[in-house]
Amino acid sequence: MTSLKDHWNKKYATTPITQLGWYESISEPSLQLIANCAASKDSVIVDIGSGVSVLIANLLDLGYENLYAVDISDVALEKAKGLLNQKQAAQIHWIVDDITHQLAVLQIQNVKVWHDRAVFHFLTEEQDRQTYKTILQKTVMPGGFVIMSAFALSGATMCSGLPIQRHSVESLREFLGAEFKLVESLDYTYHMPSGDLRPYVYTRFQKS
Repeated sequence: MTSLKDHWNKKYATTPITQLGWYESISEPSLQLIANCAASKDSVIVDIGSGVSVLIANLLDLGYENLYAVDISDVALEKAKGLLNQKQAAQIHWIVDDITHQLAVLQIQNVKVWHDRAVFHFLTEEQDRQTYKTILQKTVMPGGFVIMSAFALSGATMCSGLPIQRHSVESLREFLGAEFKLVESLDYTYHMPSGDLRPYVYTRFQKS
Protein backbone atom coordinates (compact mmCIF):
# COMPACT_ATOMS: atom_id res chain seq x y z
CA MET A 1 0.00 0.00 0.00
CA THR A 2 1.35 3.40 -1.01
CA SER A 3 2.14 5.65 1.94
CA LEU A 4 0.97 9.25 2.01
CA LYS A 5 4.57 10.41 1.69
CA ASP A 6 5.10 8.19 -1.37
CA HIS A 7 1.85 9.48 -2.88
CA TRP A 8 2.98 13.10 -2.67
CA ASN A 9 6.56 12.39 -3.71
CA LYS A 10 5.27 10.70 -6.86
CA LYS A 11 2.88 13.57 -7.56
CA TYR A 12 5.63 16.17 -7.29
CA ALA A 13 8.17 14.05 -9.17
CA THR A 14 5.92 13.42 -12.18
CA THR A 15 3.96 16.67 -12.56
CA PRO A 16 5.45 19.95 -13.83
CA ILE A 17 5.12 22.67 -11.21
CA THR A 18 2.85 24.85 -13.34
CA GLN A 19 0.49 21.92 -13.98
CA LEU A 20 -0.15 21.07 -10.34
CA GLY A 21 -3.81 21.53 -9.46
CA TRP A 22 -3.01 24.17 -6.85
CA TYR A 23 -0.31 26.15 -8.71
CA GLU A 24 -0.36 29.94 -8.39
CA SER A 25 2.04 32.33 -10.10
CA ILE A 26 1.63 34.64 -7.11
CA SER A 27 0.23 33.64 -3.75
CA GLU A 28 -2.82 35.87 -3.48
CA PRO A 29 -4.86 36.17 -1.29
CA SER A 30 -2.38 34.55 1.12
CA LEU A 31 0.01 37.48 0.81
CA GLN A 32 -2.73 39.96 1.67
CA LEU A 33 -3.80 38.03 4.76
CA ILE A 34 -0.19 37.72 5.90
CA ALA A 35 0.30 41.45 5.35
CA ASN A 36 -2.80 42.11 7.45
CA CYS A 37 -1.07 40.40 10.39
CA ALA A 38 1.41 43.32 10.44
CA ALA A 39 4.17 40.96 11.60
CA SER A 40 7.73 42.24 11.85
CA LYS A 41 10.14 41.05 9.16
CA ASP A 42 11.97 38.78 11.64
CA SER A 43 8.78 37.09 12.90
CA VAL A 44 8.51 33.31 12.63
CA ILE A 45 6.24 32.47 9.68
CA VAL A 46 5.39 28.83 8.99
CA ASP A 47 4.01 27.67 5.63
CA ILE A 48 2.51 24.25 6.32
CA GLY A 49 2.13 22.02 3.28
CA SER A 50 4.49 24.39 1.49
CA GLY A 51 5.17 22.07 -1.44
CA VAL A 52 6.56 24.03 -4.40
CA SER A 53 4.43 27.09 -3.67
CA VAL A 54 5.89 30.42 -4.72
CA LEU A 55 4.72 31.90 -1.40
CA ILE A 56 8.17 31.45 0.15
CA ALA A 57 9.82 33.34 -2.71
CA ASN A 58 7.13 36.04 -2.49
CA LEU A 59 7.77 36.49 1.23
CA LEU A 60 11.53 36.65 0.74
CA ASP A 61 11.02 39.39 -1.84
CA LEU A 62 8.99 41.30 0.76
CA GLY A 63 11.86 41.11 3.24
CA TYR A 64 10.65 38.43 5.65
CA GLU A 65 13.63 36.71 7.24
CA ASN A 66 12.43 33.84 9.45
CA LEU A 67 10.51 31.47 7.20
CA TYR A 68 9.75 27.78 7.68
CA ALA A 69 8.64 25.61 4.75
CA VAL A 70 7.07 22.38 6.02
CA ASP A 71 5.89 19.50 3.83
CA ILE A 72 5.54 15.73 3.94
CA SER A 73 7.29 15.50 0.55
CA ASP A 74 11.06 15.88 0.41
CA VAL A 75 10.77 15.88 -3.39
CA ALA A 76 8.52 18.97 -3.21
CA LEU A 77 10.87 20.87 -0.93
CA GLU A 78 13.87 20.07 -3.11
CA LYS A 79 11.95 21.46 -6.10
CA ALA A 80 11.01 24.52 -4.03
CA LYS A 81 14.68 25.15 -3.29
CA GLY A 82 15.23 25.16 -7.05
CA LEU A 83 12.92 28.18 -7.36
CA LEU A 84 15.38 30.20 -5.28
CA ASN A 85 19.00 31.13 -5.65
CA GLN A 86 21.54 29.53 -3.32
CA LYS A 87 21.61 32.45 -0.89
CA GLN A 88 17.80 32.58 -0.66
CA ALA A 89 17.47 28.82 -0.19
CA ALA A 90 19.96 28.95 2.69
CA GLN A 91 17.76 31.47 4.48
CA ILE A 92 14.78 29.12 4.71
CA HIS A 93 14.20 26.47 7.37
CA TRP A 94 13.21 23.41 5.30
CA ILE A 95 11.36 20.78 7.33
CA VAL A 96 10.13 17.41 6.04
CA ASP A 97 7.39 16.30 8.41
CA ASP A 98 3.95 14.66 8.49
CA ILE A 99 1.63 16.96 10.40
CA THR A 100 -0.35 13.99 11.75
CA HIS A 101 2.79 12.26 13.08
CA GLN A 102 4.73 15.40 13.82
CA LEU A 103 8.27 15.44 15.15
CA ALA A 104 10.26 18.34 13.77
CA VAL A 105 7.39 20.81 13.48
CA LEU A 106 6.88 20.79 17.25
CA GLN A 107 10.39 22.18 17.64
CA ILE A 108 9.24 25.45 16.05
CA GLN A 109 8.30 27.92 18.75
CA ASN A 110 6.89 31.46 18.95
CA VAL A 111 5.15 31.21 15.59
CA LYS A 112 3.72 34.62 14.68
CA VAL A 113 1.97 33.51 11.48
CA TRP A 114 0.90 29.94 10.67
CA HIS A 115 -0.21 29.69 7.04
CA ASP A 116 -2.03 26.66 5.64
CA ARG A 117 -3.51 26.66 2.16
CA ALA A 118 -2.94 23.00 1.42
CA VAL A 119 -3.13 20.65 4.40
CA PHE A 120 -6.13 20.99 6.69
CA HIS A 121 -8.78 19.95 4.17
CA PHE A 122 -6.93 16.64 3.67
CA LEU A 123 -7.45 15.76 7.34
CA THR A 124 -10.63 13.72 7.06
CA GLU A 125 -10.21 11.91 10.39
CA GLU A 126 -11.13 13.65 13.64
CA GLN A 127 -8.04 12.31 15.40
CA ASP A 128 -5.78 13.91 12.78
CA ARG A 129 -7.61 17.22 13.08
CA GLN A 130 -7.19 17.19 16.85
CA THR A 131 -3.47 16.46 16.44
CA TYR A 132 -3.27 19.48 14.15
CA LYS A 133 -5.07 21.66 16.72
CA THR A 134 -2.68 20.56 19.44
CA ILE A 135 0.26 21.64 17.28
CA LEU A 136 -1.28 25.09 16.84
CA GLN A 137 -1.79 25.40 20.58
CA LYS A 138 1.82 24.47 21.28
CA THR A 139 3.61 26.44 18.58
CA VAL A 140 1.62 29.61 17.83
CA MET A 141 2.53 32.40 20.25
CA PRO A 142 -0.10 34.40 22.17
CA GLY A 143 -1.27 37.12 19.79
CA GLY A 144 -0.05 35.08 16.82
CA PHE A 145 -2.16 34.38 13.75
CA VAL A 146 -3.47 31.27 12.00
CA ILE A 147 -4.34 31.66 8.32
CA MET A 148 -6.30 28.65 7.09
CA SER A 149 -7.68 28.05 3.64
CA ALA A 150 -9.83 25.06 2.76
CA PHE A 151 -12.12 23.76 0.05
CA ALA A 152 -15.48 25.52 0.42
CA LEU A 153 -18.70 23.58 1.03
CA SER A 154 -19.55 23.89 -2.68
CA GLY A 155 -16.10 22.66 -3.72
CA ALA A 156 -14.71 19.33 -4.86
CA THR A 157 -14.71 16.26 -2.63
CA MET A 158 -11.41 14.92 -3.99
CA CYS A 159 -8.01 16.44 -4.69
CA SER A 160 -4.98 14.73 -6.21
CA GLY A 161 -6.74 11.38 -5.88
CA LEU A 162 -7.39 11.81 -2.16
CA PRO A 163 -10.64 12.56 -0.30
CA ILE A 164 -10.90 15.97 1.34
CA GLN A 165 -13.05 17.56 4.04
CA ARG A 166 -14.88 20.68 2.88
CA HIS A 167 -15.27 23.60 5.28
CA SER A 168 -17.07 26.84 5.97
CA VAL A 169 -15.96 29.82 8.03
CA GLU A 170 -18.21 28.56 10.81
CA SER A 171 -16.82 25.01 10.78
CA LEU A 172 -13.26 26.36 10.99
CA ARG A 173 -14.23 28.69 13.82
CA GLU A 174 -15.92 25.84 15.67
CA PHE A 175 -12.87 23.63 15.16
CA LEU A 176 -10.38 26.14 16.55
CA GLY A 177 -12.57 27.08 19.49
CA ALA A 178 -12.50 30.06 21.84
CA GLU A 179 -8.70 30.19 22.02
CA PHE A 180 -8.56 31.50 18.45
CA LYS A 181 -10.65 34.54 17.49
CA LEU A 182 -11.82 34.97 13.89
CA VAL A 183 -10.40 38.25 12.56
CA GLU A 184 -11.44 38.08 8.91
CA SER A 185 -12.59 35.69 6.22
CA LEU A 186 -13.21 35.71 2.49
CA ASP A 187 -14.46 33.53 -0.33
CA TYR A 188 -12.06 32.93 -3.18
CA THR A 189 -12.42 31.15 -6.51
CA TYR A 190 -9.17 29.57 -7.64
CA HIS A 191 -8.59 29.03 -11.36
CA MET A 192 -6.81 25.71 -11.84
CA PRO A 193 -4.23 25.28 -14.63
CA SER A 194 -6.80 23.02 -16.32
CA GLY A 195 -9.23 25.93 -16.46
CA ASP A 196 -11.58 24.47 -13.85
CA LEU A 197 -12.78 26.63 -10.98
CA ARG A 198 -12.30 25.64 -7.37
CA PRO A 199 -14.03 27.59 -4.57
CA TYR A 200 -12.06 28.14 -1.37
CA VAL A 201 -12.73 29.78 1.96
CA TYR A 202 -9.90 31.78 3.57
CA THR A 203 -9.81 32.68 7.25
CA ARG A 204 -7.49 34.52 9.61
CA PHE A 205 -7.62 33.83 13.34
CA GLN A 206 -5.68 35.35 16.23
CA LYS A 207 -4.65 33.37 19.28
CA SER A 208 -5.71 34.85 22.60
